[in-house]
Amino acid sequence: MVFSSIPFLYYFLPVVLLCYAIAPAKCKNMVLLLASLVFYAWGEPKLVLLMAVSVLLGYLFGLLIEKYRGTAKAKYCMIASVVISVGFLGYFKYADFFISNVNAATGLSLPLLKVALPIGISFYTFQIVSYLIDVYRKDVVAEKNFIHFAAYVVMFPQLIAGPIVRFQTVQEELRERTLSLDKTVEGIERFIIGLAKKVLIADLLGEFVLVMDTVPRSSAVFLWITALAYAMQIYFDFSGYSDMAIGLGKIFGFHFMENFNYPYISESITEFWRRWHISLGSWFRDYVYIPLGGNRV
Repeated sequence: MVFSSIPFLYYFLPVVLLCYAIAPAKCKNMVLLLASLVFYAWGEPKLVLLMAVSVLLGYLFGLLIEKYRGTAKAKYCMIASVVISVGFLGYFKYADFFISNVNAATGLSLPLLKVALPIGISFYTFQIVSYLIDVYRKDVVAEKNFIHFAAYVVMFPQLIAGPIVRFQTVQEELRERTLSLDKTVEGIERFIIGLAKKVLIADLLGEFVLVMDTVPRSSAVFLWITALAYAMQIYFDFSGYSDMAIGLGKIFGFHFMENFNYPYISESITEFWRRWHISLGSWFRDYVYIPLGGNRV
């Protein structure tokens, strides 16, 4: 199920909003969690179990890291949790890629595993990893309420295409958040903008690129037009999904970070990286680049 589909817009979203609106404050996270599981199972029912296992392990490891905080056990728990989470991601995303390269390099004919890539596995894996590292660093307190933690990890607005949400930015909102007409209107407006980007621009550019790909390439101008159309399709598709996610977040009372900042006006690759998929870039900066030494190593 995608945000621009008829089932989502006319069936799933209205029912979820109605249930969310009438649910008591203490039950809203449960409604959001159940809705997210249905949303995920709509496309990949068999892989809901994998996501459930990832969430459960993240929750338990978070409690263990906090319990043993200040000791070597906390570090071992953090390392083990990250290895397991990244291991799941690596297996499903790169197993066949690795086997293909081994076959090409050695001449072997190892059979491909044909592993289906779970939708959103990168995003919920990164969120679990950032949460566990933040608990280890004492940046956040481990979440004791499993419903709150599970709702944070599998929240359907940002499950497919981000932005990557850090626990510390929504921890208080998971416990208590206020819903207002102004926020709801802002969320609806932002969702409509994202939907327009996706349906009216990205999808039409995608059809244009497909047509251009079937005709003979007669000149450099032709190739440049196709390349520019494809670049704009990717941007409006991705940023459209981010806008819809941010809008849905506001409707449910959450504030997600911006994910794009006019990347195509960048004057350098470095600036482009800072403006494109901001949540991913900042995630790698804070959890990979700086811990490895940053520009000092």
